[in-house]
Amino acid sequence: MSGIQFPDSLRLERLSKPFRRKDFSSGNSLVDGWLAGMALQNQEKHLSITKVLVDSTNAIAGYYTLATGQVDFADLPADIGRKLPRRTLPVAVIAWLGVASVRQGHGIEKLLLAQALNDCYLAGQTFAFIAVIVDCIDNNARAFYQHFDFATLPGHPYRLFLSAGQLEAMAHLRE
Repeated sequence: MSGIQFPDSLRLERLSKPFRRKDFSSGNSLVDGWLAGMALQNQEKHLSITKVLVDSTNAIAGYYTLATGQVDFADLPADIGRKLPRRTLPVAVIAWLGVASVRQGHGIEKLLLAQALNDCYLAGQTFAFIAVIVDCIDNNARAFYQHFDFATLPGHPYRLFLSAGQLEAMAHLRE
């Protein structure tokens, strides 16, 4: 996976103090609150990494946060879990993804997701995981991820996954 092109006026960077986190407004207080109050702290504690899409004034157009996690094999669909060890298994997590209200509907959401998946794919070349997991905060988020082939984990309607095999297939399609 490569070749993701953001608009020329925007650049993707790792979150740091100069970026105007508290000015970010996506229209969702949970998404905004995470970025303003928790993203940098969690990054400094090595719990997650947040990347921000910013303009020349350091205003944030969008962001995503990645982390690692675990899922119990019993939570996986039978066709995926049957050949795996009966224990908790490593996953990559798209913990947060948000786009500023004024930038929504212009494809930035898709570009940020593509970049987040690219980052997961590249990490998977060094650290193994069985899937990319996302916990959706509402029906709109769930529909967004399902549009990109994320499937629901059985018994967890707002927890979606994309298998490592699907991620690898996507990466090879982009090459």
